[in-house]
Amino acid sequence: MAMDRRAVLVVLIAGLMGCKSAQPTVAAANGGGDGGAAMAAEGGVTKASYATGTKKDFITDPTLNGMNAVEVTIPANWHFQGVLYQGGNCTSLPSPVFRTTSPDGLSFVERLPPMGWFWGQGPFIQFMPKSDCLPLKGPMTAQEFVKYLAATMKLDYVADEPMPAGVIEKAQKTLADAEAVYAPSYAARHQTPPKSTVELARAVVSTKNGTFTMKGRLTVAVNCTESYYAGMKSILRGMADRPPSTVDKCTADVNYAAAPEGQYAALVKNWDTNQMGAKGLDAWQQAWMQRAQQQSQQMMNNMIQQSNAQMAAQHQQFEHDQAVRQQMHEQFMQTMQRGTDMSMARTQANMNARSTSTSDWVDYALDRQTVRDPSTGQVSKVSSSYTHTWVDETGKTSFQTNDVNANPNGVLPGNWTQQTKTHGDGSSY
Repeated sequence: MAMDRRAVLVVLIAGLMGCKSAQPTVAAANGGGDGGAAMAAEGGVTKASYATGTKKDFITDPTLNGMNAVEVTIPANWHFQGVLYQGGNCTSLPSPVFRTTSPDGLSFVERLPPMGWFWGQGPFIQFMPKSDCLPLKGPMTAQEFVKYLAATMKLDYVADEPMPAGVIEKAQKTLADAEAVYAPSYAARHQTPPKSTVELARAVVSTKNGTFTMKGRLTVAVNCTESYYAGMKSILRGMADRPPSTVDKCTADVNYAAAPEGQYAALVKNWDTNQMGAKGLDAWQQAWMQRAQQQSQQMMNNMIQQSNAQMAAQHQQFEHDQAVRQQMHEQFMQTMQRGTDMSMARTQANMNARSTSTSDWVDYALDRQTVRDPSTGQVSKVSSSYTHTWVDETGKTSFQTNDVNANPNGVLPGNWTQQTKTHGDGSSY
């Protein structure tokens, strides 16, 4: 929507730049007035005669089946070349670009391709073009831009030249009308409309063409739009919110008219008097804007999809990193637990060893030994004077002997079980 809105401004400003006395866009010395039908150029240049009257040339739009897009009014006997500049990465809107020259080839008027630059902050700035832009990263007034452009074109900057008040008022009204057209649609979507500005400026410049001086006029219209894109609260765990973005974009439309110094005044007067210049045709404007609206919506959808895809990728990376950190934590805890278990096991073993040793010393001091019934697991304390111990089924009566072959079963009443010698605490050897 911001692009469509600015398209209206640019198309209308293009009219201001090219006709209706806005500036000397295309001109030649005409009969009558200052200098008559034939004027002498400086530096020995031969005289050139200019026919009276005007003619119309047309610039077509090849992207709309060769439809006539712009009508350009020029002196009747001047030469014309023009094309509809479709825009690059930085200036995506179409603009008439042409050059018209006098019969002697000395006087000319040019409409230059538009020039753009942008700056801003926030995630949406990454979607702005990275090429075809001027190396400017901030605001610049129209008069400042004229001086910048003159230096870039290697022209001598002679003086500022005021813009007629009526032209400035018309440009501001055009801006206000465009804002009024689109304000309801922004309000309906609860969106902040772009902030747009337009500034006009011109200056007198000069340069050398061989041995004589060329005098000219640079006229600039600087259209700037500041768009605000609201941020978004993250709905994904662990993901940061998407901050808002502000993107400022400016486009400068430039006309350059020049003639030998002695013919410059007549060039300007002839152009303004006959109201020559370029005018966008209504049918083409409507066709182009209809297509631009469709493309603008698709562009916005693509930007949102790219932003969402980036957030999803970031979330996926975050979840992966979280899983790695959780695994590392679990491995660390397992290592800590294993170390603790081993330490406790060693401590228990040491305690058991000390307990076993102590119980053995107690048995030794009391001249006794500890035995276990292999059938019942019962532990008994008996005299250490014998090597073999038997216990009956009651577990209370024992029979001891040093004879390895002695067996009380069948000799003594009851059932007897030979005992196994253990440590004093009952643990096995």
